[in-house]
Amino acid sequence: MSSAWLDALDRQAALRDKAGLRRELRPHGPAGDVVDLAGNDYLGLARHPAVISAATAALESYGLGATGSRLVRGSTDAHDELEWALGEWLGTETALVYSSGYLANLGAVKALTGPQTVVLSDRHNHASIVDGCRLAAAGRTVVYPHCDVAAVRHALAEHRSAVVVTESVFSVDGDLAPLRELHEVCRAHGALLLVDDAHAVGVLGPHGAGGVAAAGLAGAPDVVVTATLSKAFGAAGGVIAGPAQLRRHLVDTGRTFIYDTALPPAVAAGALAALDVLRDGEDLRRELVSRAGFAVSRLREADLEVPEPAGGVLSVTAPSAEAALAWAASCRDSGVAVGCFRPPSTPDSRSRLRLTINAGVERAKFERAIEVIVKERP
Repeated sequence: MSSAWLDALDRQAALRDKAGLRRELRPHGPAGDVVDLAGNDYLGLARHPAVISAATAALESYGLGATGSRLVRGSTDAHDELEWALGEWLGTETALVYSSGYLANLGAVKALTGPQTVVLSDRHNHASIVDGCRLAAAGRTVVYPHCDVAAVRHALAEHRSAVVVTESVFSVDGDLAPLRELHEVCRAHGALLLVDDAHAVGVLGPHGAGGVAAAGLAGAPDVVVTATLSKAFGAAGGVIAGPAQLRRHLVDTGRTFIYDTALPPAVAAGALAALDVLRDGEDLRRELVSRAGFAVSRLREADLEVPEPAGGVLSVTAPSAEAALAWAASCRDSGVAVGCFRPPSTPDSRSRLRLTINAGVERAKFERAIEVIVKERP
């Protein structure tokens, strides 16, 4: 049997190694052995007693898995209650829960586009949005410069049917999109605005309802919201929130919804309990802002390049992919887990450490972790 295809994979792997782009899985135990500034559990809800209790009760009632897609056997009372609560919280008419935020973004872009639609996508958008644009049957995708409202206005003037897609808080640098300005331009040209609120829900807005709510756009008929439940919720899953007609369309035609096994009921129940905490989580959100301010101040004192964060994502520029990899490894060896973002995960070919401001970590441990990052810099 020919092994030419394996030889080709080996050659590609060697090139990635040379460029500092090798990736590795690093399993850890349930307690963890490092201070976690790499995961997305911004408010520490993954281990919150109310969340664990709700998930445990649902696990005992429903069993481990959903056992089928939502339309076959996978829809439960836990999913229904979560969707109603999410819609009310986000200020939208309805919400539909997916098994991941990735699938929610794929489904949203596909649902909102057709052969005559032009999709305008921010250059810094997440891979799930990029892939959604590639898989959608849109007539054309235009990638506009990061947060450039003028470029969007110019592009919309040339196209009759368009969808503008942006994150609210961007997943790489943690900066905030100009949502109000983008919405004004979209409305003036009859375009839809699709916002991935993954890194803002739970963190920004009234009662933590996200960047769209913070911008005063909750429930706008020409705005659709996607988000993940794997970040501030400390859970898993995704959601598309918008008008009732969109939900109907997604249930009838959305392949990433119809053909995917449903989110486990225990996870849905845990996410609903997390939402109850998030609604009243002003103290947690204030602590997150305080920690972000401390981290930015200390890192800039060390002459490190750190953009101003809008939420819980903090980006620290590294000199190269190799330097970022070595820096992250040194931090890990010193007991601090950080994200290491290198091309192609970065939209501008710059490598970074990405820190997440975890309010669930003891404050003293968090501050010591920032000192480790400074000490281990390249």
